[in-house]
Amino acid sequence: MSPDGDGAGRPGREHARWLAQARHDLDDARFAAAGGRHALACFLCHQFAEKAVTAYLIARGAERVWGHALADLCEDAMALDPSFDLLKSSAALLDKHYLGARYPSTLPGGVPAEAYEAEDAARALAIAEEVQRFVEGRLSDL
Repeated sequence: MSPDGDGAGRPGREHARWLAQARHDLDDARFAAAGGRHALACFLCHQFAEKAVTAYLIARGAERVWGHALADLCEDAMALDPSFDLLKSSAALLDKHYLGARYPSTLPGGVPAEAYEAEDAARALAIAEEVQRFVEGRLSDL
């Protein structure tokens, strides 16, 4: 399989698959936030951003993309496009939702489903939408 292949002989499509799933995750985050599922919305915003940056890395020829931390993924992207430095600090704010929005052990008391509020989801959505504009803009330049 080529670095950007899909395993079915169609090079150049793997990044599009990652981006398509990322967009679904962002739509699901909006749906969850509208339904009051703020912790889930925050987690899905992280998932969107992780997959969007992964799509960019794959589109640029990365053979292996690993990890879930947006800080690290943006650092990898900075090696290919230094402008990802502009995105790294805000995107990395979503990293706290990877575990924090799902596991009670990440909180001193209570559960994420009860600790997250509408403001948390709104902020996570705003960051995810910033990531979307940035990454899709970079992808359109390729």
